[in-house]
Amino acid sequence: MTIKQTYNPKWFKSRSKYGSKKTVLDGITFDSKWEAERYGQLKAMERGGLVTELELQVPYVIEVNDQKICKYIADFRYKLEHANGTIEDVVEDAKGVETPEFKLKKKLMKAVFNINIYLSRKK
Repeated sequence: MTIKQTYNPKWFKSRSKYGSKKTVLDGITFDSKWEAERYGQLKAMERGGLVTELELQVPYVIEVNDQKICKYIADFRYKLEHANGTIEDVVEDAKGVETPEFKLKKKLMKAVFNINIYLSRKK
């Protein structure tokens, strides 16, 4: 006779909806391995002088006609210096999956703030 055990959620670790795993780098907890890896790349670029003013988890409140629509939190914001000497402000999101919610927020950021979100993907 076998005894069937009941399901106990404490015994099983649940995974995130898209399979991302929280990762800690430099004492900072990132939502995915790719986001942590991209942070490492940007820190290296900052040490090399290509990137300045690197910020993490920058919030933007999106309002239309004084009505709050939503809040978008960018993974990274920094200034990128090009070879010709021009400096570009970059708002970046490290994504594995482009969700419908993100697509909408990306369009709202362009419409309200005239900001193009750079989407970095692991290759």
